[in-house]
Amino acid sequence: MNKKNILLPLLWLIFVVILLYLPIMVLIFYSFTDAAMIGQAGSFSLSNYVTLFTEEELRGILIGTFSLAVLVSLLSTFFGTIGAIGSFYSGKKLKFLYEISNQVPVVNADVVTGFSVCILLIVFFGMDKDTYIPLVIGQMVLCTPFVYLSVMPRLKQMDPKIYEAALDLGATPGQALRKVVLREVWPGVLSGFSTAIMLSLDDYFIATYTKPAVFDTISTYVVNATKGSQTEIKTALWALSTVIFLFIAVVVVIRNLTSGREER
Repeated sequence: MNKKNILLPLLWLIFVVILLYLPIMVLIFYSFTDAAMIGQAGSFSLSNYVTLFTEEELRGILIGTFSLAVLVSLLSTFFGTIGAIGSFYSGKKLKFLYEISNQVPVVNADVVTGFSVCILLIVFFGMDKDTYIPLVIGQMVLCTPFVYLSVMPRLKQMDPKIYEAALDLGATPGQALRKVVLREVWPGVLSGFSTAIMLSLDDYFIATYTKPAVFDTISTYVVNATKGSQTEIKTALWALSTVIFLFIAVVVVIRNLTSGREER
């Protein structure tokens, strides 16, 4: 291949990477300074990280947000996986209905989903907002379809007859599901679980409409904090953004390494 043909895509790739990651790198850089705002000169400091992990309010928000994300992801992974398996072994008409129903929450705006869940559960059914149930259900509506989309390609790559073969060899339906089908789709289940965690951590609109008044997620807290005048809290959020970015980067690298080993 001509060197010019290689150089142009490479330069374009470098430009896109810089465009995507330069703002994040700037944020990470300033999280290790004592500057009051981005653009100001500042010296090296870990004060933002000290504030992040010692401020009681921020620590409580971190624990609450990650606990919510894990709970929602576990429930979404269970229902999304069961839904994908049920759809895969269903007839054409029922499978079409499943797929259409799953696509609506994916393409729908988060603000519409959050407002709809709020009206349905809190207004129509009169559910107490302080029970956290509307918040969990609302985020499950957001996350479960993406688990379904992560598991379904693995099911399509699997031979659909191996389930019947397991039954013919003496396995019960439950054993065939656990030891054959779930083993085949397990990478998709893990991928859906990690996607659900990221969606839950990133969610703002659904949490805003459904969360209890005394509870804040990272997203809702960040939006409210940036409107205030507490400089110490604002700069600690730079450290929080850095921690989240590094956490996601580590998860992605581990998942890619694991997938590469499985393929080999």
